[in-house]
Amino acid sequence: MTGAGPTPVKSVRVRLDGRVQGVWFRGWTVQEATALGLDGWVRNNFDGTVEAVFSGDARAVDRMVALCRQGPRFARVDSLNVAPAPAPAQRGFRQIRGG
Repeated sequence: MTGAGPTPVKSVRVRLDGRVQGVWFRGWTVQEATALGLDGWVRNNFDGTVEAVFSGDARAVDRMVALCRQGPRFARVDSLNVAPAPAPAQRGFRQIRGG
């Protein structure tokens, strides 16, 4: 029997700029990332950006990054930067305190 093998794991840090605070971006991110089975976190930054770490199945991480380009209904994403990141220590996806 031939299998596809284990699914590759990917971890990225995403930073979003635009109208991303005060539009339910963090709550939406927790909902979407949890539905995709990702680990990580999301937070508002003091400079008005939103930052997140997504970790898990590479296809699910790529899907979450694609979803973030649009964001929730009232958001406007002007820029999205993605960089490799270490996997988070905790399982599950949550909001954390701003930075």
